[in-house]
Amino acid sequence: MGESPPIKTVRIRAYGRVQGVWYRAWTVERAAALGLDGWVRNRSDGSVEALFAGPAGNVERMVEACREGPPHALVERIEVTAAGEGDAEAVAPGGGFRQRPTR
Repeated sequence: MGESPPIKTVRIRAYGRVQGVWYRAWTVERAAALGLDGWVRNRSDGSVEALFAGPAGNVERMVEACREGPPHALVERIEVTAAGEGDAEAVAPGGGFRQRPTR
């Protein structure tokens, strides 16, 4: 049997014009297409937050895609932080990717 690719889990915050421009739905579609687990939600400060878990290469591709976002978004910057076992909002492997309510 071959080895599984290394799993990576990161949390991102996207800032700029990222709410009301289909950013969350776009994130769900892209993350699911890459086979990632996690979630995305709007934040009350106008940013979008997401947690991505899966093969390291796919997580990196998703993070890079988030720097641009969907066509009507204007991403000024994103912050990326490592997330892991101690993260209370981490996801179980195989849990899929979904939207969460604004926080």
